[in-house]
Amino acid sequence: MSEIINKEATNQLPVFSLEGKLALITGGGSGIGFHIAQCMVQAGAKVVITGRRESVLQEAVESLGTQATYFVNDITKLNTIPQLIADIENANGPIDILVNNAGINMKKHAVEVTDEDFDRIIQTNLHAVFSITRETGKRMVERKQGSIIMITSMAALYGIDRVVAYTASKSAVGGMVKALATEFSPYNVRINAVAPGFIETPMMLTAMNGDPARRDKAMDRTPMGIWGKPDDVGWAVVYLASPAAKFITGVSLPVDGGNSIGF
Repeated sequence: MSEIINKEATNQLPVFSLEGKLALITGGGSGIGFHIAQCMVQAGAKVVITGRRESVLQEAVESLGTQATYFVNDITKLNTIPQLIADIENANGPIDILVNNAGINMKKHAVEVTDEDFDRIIQTNLHAVFSITRETGKRMVERKQGSIIMITSMAALYGIDRVVAYTASKSAVGGMVKALATEFSPYNVRINAVAPGFIETPMMLTAMNGDPARRDKAMDRTPMGIWGKPDDVGWAVVYLASPAAKFITGVSLPVDGGNSIGF
């Protein structure tokens, strides 16, 4: 007889547990990042969330409970990242899991994208991701243990109009996953990515409802015929961070209801 797996049942499956692990989640105060933090807490992890807005982080931590704490940080200020990682580990112990969730998007025709526009997206979605991965990864390599998970996008898997800078950044992150996996995996540090499809957040729904043709096109090529939920991404991240995925590295996992293979 099939049985719904709840938190108690999950605790009886240690291969999926994050008990005793510390996870750092960038941009974890809101949106998908918050839901990733929520799923990780439910899986037993302690989480540190970062972001620029302290009020948002405070509210998130109050909701997440005693297993969560926060550090205010702007990841685009690359020179602050080494000290951020040092401060987090000094206060909380070794980081076992890094989730590079923070990122920004911009919808604009390519011919209207300025160099400044392009640089802003690349700085946040690529340079900052590499910098925090390097600083966290070097410590994981020394300890010979860790899991780093990137958040990419459908835009890294196929062409989407009016998001050229975002697509460039997420495609580069997908390449980074493969390159870093070859360097870090021999030290038992796994590098993977989750590529969310169209996930039902207030921001996504506002964007889609403002562009019905784009909304219908996205839904038509999604075989499951529904939008994803934020915790669909959260549980995928938990899986990749858990011992259940101990032999998985260098992959980008679509969480998209089949959108990336739909027609």
